[in-house]
Amino acid sequence: MGTSEAEYAAFEEKVKRTVYLDNISPQVTESVMRTALSQFGNVKSVQFIPNYLESRNIPHCALVEMENPKQASVIVKEIAEFPFMILGMPRPVRARPAVANIFDERPAMPGRQIECHWLEPEDPNFEVAKKLKELHGRHTAEAAFLLKKQLEEEEKLAKMQNETLKANYKKYEMVDSVMSDGTARRLARRYNIRVSDD
Repeated sequence: MGTSEAEYAAFEEKVKRTVYLDNISPQVTESVMRTALSQFGNVKSVQFIPNYLESRNIPHCALVEMENPKQASVIVKEIAEFPFMILGMPRPVRARPAVANIFDERPAMPGRQIECHWLEPEDPNFEVAKKLKELHGRHTAEAAFLLKKQLEEEEKLAKMQNETLKANYKKYEMVDSVMSDGTARRLARRYNIRVSDD
């Protein structure tokens, strides 16, 4: 059954007001995503895109439909200019406008016919298909390697942030203890400096 022009036009409008987000922390839920993006406008729907190829704790992607295309373009612009974290430090989210082929429930383009058939080894297109299959294998290996490197970098950054947080906490504890045991007031009297009790 074919798709009518009106149905396809409605789908194209949905694509225009949808943002593709990736590099999202695996802990992010739909409610967290809605809360994070509600500052840009009304979030109509959130659809996470599962990754069936990786079983590890890897970043995932989502399609977020906003109320209008302007809100979607603001999200893309803001996230491109400023790091935007959603629940998963140190992983900044990336955003770009959605395209039609990302949607799994997309309707068929009106008037388009797709035909599939097996290629025999003597077919002239068999070599082209074979090369495409090999290229896909190389791309898959490269993507896995890059993902591994990205996760290693994120682990290093998370460790560094954790150490910085601990060091800052120790400094604040030291300042608090100096203020509470009266050392700060004694030093202020010694050097004739006025110290507020706040």
